[in-house]
Amino acid sequence: MTGPRCSRCLCPSGRGTAGLCSQEVVLRPGEFNRLHQQSSAAIPPERTIQRSRTKLHRCPCLRSGPRRLGPMTSIHTAGRSIFTSPDAQGPSLGSCQPHTHIMFLKTHKTASSTVLNMLYRFGEERNLRFALPLGYQLGYPLPFNAHRVKGYRGRGAMEYHIMGNHMRFNKPEVEKVMPADTFYFSIIRNPVALAESSFAYYKEVAPAFRKAKTLGDFADDPRKYYDPRLRNNHYARNVLLFDFGMDHNANFSEALARRAEQMIRQTFKLILVSEYFDQSMILLRHALCWPLDAVVSFSLNARQQKPSILGGMSGSWVGKVATAAGVGGKGGRSQAKTATNVTEEQREKLRQWNALDWHLYKSFNRTFWEEIHRFGHAQMEEEVALLRMRREDLARVCLRDGGKPVEAHRIRDKNIRPYQSGLVKILGYELQPGLDNATRTSCLRMIRPEIQYKDVLDAKQFLRPLMAQAQPVQQNQGLMVAAGNSLLRQDSFRTGERPFGGEAGRRTVEEVERDWARSRSVRRNQTLLGEPDKGRMR
Repeated sequence: MTGPRCSRCLCPSGRGTAGLCSQEVVLRPGEFNRLHQQSSAAIPPERTIQRSRTKLHRCPCLRSGPRRLGPMTSIHTAGRSIFTSPDAQGPSLGSCQPHTHIMFLKTHKTASSTVLNMLYRFGEERNLRFALPLGYQLGYPLPFNAHRVKGYRGRGAMEYHIMGNHMRFNKPEVEKVMPADTFYFSIIRNPVALAESSFAYYKEVAPAFRKAKTLGDFADDPRKYYDPRLRNNHYARNVLLFDFGMDHNANFSEALARRAEQMIRQTFKLILVSEYFDQSMILLRHALCWPLDAVVSFSLNARQQKPSILGGMSGSWVGKVATAAGVGGKGGRSQAKTATNVTEEQREKLRQWNALDWHLYKSFNRTFWEEIHRFGHAQMEEEVALLRMRREDLARVCLRDGGKPVEAHRIRDKNIRPYQSGLVKILGYELQPGLDNATRTSCLRMIRPEIQYKDVLDAKQFLRPLMAQAQPVQQNQGLMVAAGNSLLRQDSFRTGERPFGGEAGRRTVEEVERDWARSRSVRRNQTLLGEPDKGRMR
């Protein structure tokens, strides 16, 4: 008995690796929960697919059910590494060609480090050129300038494929570096959850947070603690809008918020939503025409929290990728459970305090679910299930202890210990022992922390040997800390309590809009005026 013929299985090339024939499956909401013992695809109630009956058939190629890997199985199957198996490609994407010119605006506390790891892996495996910073960020928090890119010698002097380190977006300068056909995308997060994470990470960095005992105290009266003139206080208000290059201290109005939203839409082809990370990865995979493994990841920058910082913490560790859903498909108020003892009234105050970010989140969350509706809810559930199964398989092969994050000091290999930020402990992973070289290399790429990965790429790209001392900062933590994956001297936090002023100060939406509009006209002409390194263009 072979069962029904599967013309399109939930696996690469219709071969039935996942054991389910997608064309023969009619799912009621939540069926994948019971089937795969995982969380659902998190489709909001307004978008739930209504099905009355469930009919499941096994693909004939898998009569014994779904494939499951033991800790050390399938490292080699018929002489092949798990990373070179057909499963790595995922379902067919047709005849499209992979995008290799990519600009990712890496926003703060949005699971963006996990996304950057994917870009690093994709580019390194294909020998692409990165627009790397001189340090670890592209001039942040100053508006981006092309000369912040290491090795930049003027427009067109060198082809860059991928740009993704932290920056404050400045479109005209970005376009000096990246080609005209670059795919722009970013990721956002519910501002209430983002505020909670920022408060934990930047407690000793942002003066507004340092002065407040708990996040609840800050939410009750933000202006008591917040001074817009002080350096690093941008983390405490509308940090998403700040990262997009606009004035985060502007008084809220619907007209202003819609204008900022429209400017982002004109440049960024896809805005991902952190709370729906797996669905975001499926949309990204199809937009970039990438293989499945390129968007399979382990959550990086998972953190262990201290109760005293946040005003009452119940969990031991929190992974940003695994956060609750938050907002319905029509942009309604978040229903996500938060990790802190912040009241609903205080959450509403945080939404009002971050009103510009809240507008962006509601608008792009609504657009996100419209994209999923066009993509197809059933197909999304299938591909999310496949992505999660692939992640489980890779975790069994790559990671010790089933892939549970561990504290940095417990990681035997010092070269993959994550740098520590603020008053929270950043967790990492340990590799499974006994891996062959090829598998170990691929597994290591998936768990290598951002700072160390940037150093590896820098050494390869500029043909210099990587220093034997892989952790110069951690050996001298009294002088340096990692804040938001940037390396800054601690004394700069204190002396940074000075007026912002100058370039890093207020850039109104009108000013940014003029710059971006001028940038669009320049891209049409591509006419340089004056010396190329001056960046004057007509």
